Amino acid sequence: MIYRESKVYFDGSHYIAIPHTNRPPSNRRKPVEEFIEVRQEQSAETVAQSTEPVREEAKEARTATAEPDFSDDDVFEEGCVYLTPETAPFPFAFDDEPQSEEQNPATVRMTRKELFERLYAQTADLPRKDRKVAIFTAMLPYFQDEFAAKMFVEENFNRKIRNLVARKIRLARKANLQEFNYFCTFTYDDKLHDEVAFRKKLTNCLSLFSSRKKWRYIGVWERSPEKNRLHFHGVFHIPDGTMPGELVEVNDYSFAIHQRQVTLQNTYFNKRFGRSDFELIDEQSRKAEALAYILKYIEKTGEKVVYSKGLSQFFISDIMEEDVVCRVGVDDRKLLLFDDFGCWDEGCYVGKVSKDVIEQMRRCN
Repeated sequence: MIYRESKVYFDGSHYIAIPHTNRPPSNRRKPVEEFIEVRQEQSAETVAQSTEPVREEAKEARTATAEPDFSDDDVFEEGCVYLTPETAPFPFAFDDEPQSEEQNPATVRMTRKELFERLYAQTADLPRKDRKVAIFTAMLPYFQDEFAAKMFVEENFNRKIRNLVARKIRLARKANLQEFNYFCTFTYDDKLHDEVAFRKKLTNCLSLFSSRKKWRYIGVWERSPEKNRLHFHGVFHIPDGTMPGELVEVNDYSFAIHQRQVTLQNTYFNKRFGRSDFELIDEQSRKAEALAYILKYIEKTGEKVVYSKGLSQFFISDIMEEDVVCRVGVDDRKLLLFDDFGCWDEGCYVGKVSKDVIEQMRRCN
């Protein structure tokens, strides 16, 4: 038996194939969302200042009188502090009573999902249990009853978890089909750029290197915890002979580890952006550490991962029956392949699986 046009990916240990199916595309219509008027009461500065008192209140004052009545198995677990409008770390009102025109602030028209996304971002530094209760408290006035609000918050928290898992899987599959040789960090200089110009010009620069010099990279934007300065971390595959400028060793002082260190910096990026750090990835373990470093930020802040063009999750190959070890996955839909299985492209044998053979195969996402 031949499994034609199968999608193959590498999970870090073995090659897995997903046989092609002829299932018709599902009709996934997005439901029409209702718009609501959200009242804004606090400035961004007030929100930032109120986050720390809320965290302390969550630790010290577990008030049972203000908590909603949820079961032990519910997402709103017992012991969570039920935040009041005065202590909630978000710029929205909760008073159901109408306000006078003098007291009524400007309103913003948005959907409940957009409101949830804003609250989810603003409460990122709260513990998970308190975060759920905080968002529930903020959204309660925009539902008919507590049950509807609770189900909405629970559903969207589950959606966030599913999306995070899917993003991790996508990153792992793209990274495992690519060899990386550098872990790079780019930081801007105030004399050369501001944040907006730095993000725009570095993105454009890396995009041009990707299309013209076949650079491949996976990265994420991050802010330093102390100075809150924007910089870019990424793992890069830089082909031989395509490095601009020169790599020079610089002896400077590291405030992170409080000692002097020798770093590898690039004169091209230093001149145009401020500072660049290039660390050679010569072992598979270092590649895993670099990818784990990127994953940490998408888990903590929800920052989007930046992918270069040319990075795919799968390559397409016909799979022979003798190359299949067994079926795996949900309902045995996937095929576990031998480490030396043969790659076929539209009936033509390309060779046993290897880096060079995979480069010749068609790709897809």
